[in-house]
Amino acid sequence: MKNRRIFIKDTLALATGCMVLPLITSSLLMRKTIGLQLYTMRDQIKQDLDGTLKRLTEIGYNSIEAAGYNLTDRTFYGISPKAFSKKLKGLGMPLNSSHTVFEPDAAEQVFADAAEAGCKYVIYPYLSEGLRENIDRYKAIAEKFNHMGEIGKKNGIRFGYHNHSFEFVEMNGQIGMDVLIAETDPELVTFELDLYWITHAGYDPVDYIEKFPGRFEIYHVKDMTNTEDKYFAPVGTGRINFERIFASKETAGMKMFFVEQDYFRDYDPFESVKISYDFLNNASFI
Repeated sequence: MKNRRIFIKDTLALATGCMVLPLITSSLLMRKTIGLQLYTMRDQIKQDLDGTLKRLTEIGYNSIEAAGYNLTDRTFYGISPKAFSKKLKGLGMPLNSSHTVFEPDAAEQVFADAAEAGCKYVIYPYLSEGLRENIDRYKAIAEKFNHMGEIGKKNGIRFGYHNHSFEFVEMNGQIGMDVLIAETDPELVTFELDLYWITHAGYDPVDYIEKFPGRFEIYHVKDMTNTEDKYFAPVGTGRINFERIFASKETAGMKMFFVEQDYFRDYDPFESVKISYDFLNNASFI
């Protein structure tokens, strides 16, 4: 009789476990991937890298885009690519992308280190003023980007460019951003669409996505205050209609996104990125 009771107890426990396990697995699989660009927390990282990363994972972020790769010593925030990747994975926040300004002569090194760190993307984040003086400059940059994209592809890394607002200034009837997109090979170069900066430039992100479908594999999710100065705001507290933009993600070719906030005014940085996370985590359109 005792053995029968034990058998029944064990059978019920096993059955319960079999029912609970799929629920747990399903819950993990259904968890939203919400990334953060670490430029947002650059000041906090300088003070305490580990503490900052720990707080980000406690908020809920589970994907990271770096902004701290050093060309000289080949480290991310002073840590080797492999060690930095291991640190982030241990926190449940894999390094999926990295912002790096570099030239073709350093491309092999940059992409090799990014691959070692587990990155899927390397994004060229900014053009200095001298590189965007006229449309011919933009054409030359597009040619350079194609070459860098070839090197990235060889290393298993997707290469892309991140916009600000200056690329949308009209010069001789042409737009720099249009030239960059039209004259780069979609197989070699993608774009990280910064939703704040394109809005700041006076363009509708959805219209632009429809103009160049499939070219925007990453969104930078960043909001703008409703005030006249168009200041940076936590996601969901400003004027940008993210639901409408995310409705176009298939057209854009969007594969991942990262929250970013360049500067802070109304909230502490950690409070601000938590507001952004909570808005996106609760949003039905994500």
